[in-house]
Amino acid sequence: MAMTAGEIETLIRDGIPGSDVQIKDLRGDGNHYAAYVESTAFLGKSRVQQHQMVYEALQGKMGDELHALAIQTAIPEE
Repeated sequence: MAMTAGEIETLIRDGIPGSDVQIKDLRGDGNHYAAYVESTAFLGKSRVQQHQMVYEALQGKMGDELHALAIQTAIPEE
């Protein structure tokens, strides 16, 4: 069963509190998404560590309920 954009957004927001999350369904098929996640929690972390935080927030659903997710992370500008 595929996940909705809202479900993905909720998981990431819950897993990375205070984050700004935007999800796009890239193909309209409910299987290929892009996520933009902006958070101060990423301060001092490498891009790989930031992406790992997003995957961790998805609670193991990546590759199972969630087929493909392109991730872009950012730290808010002051």
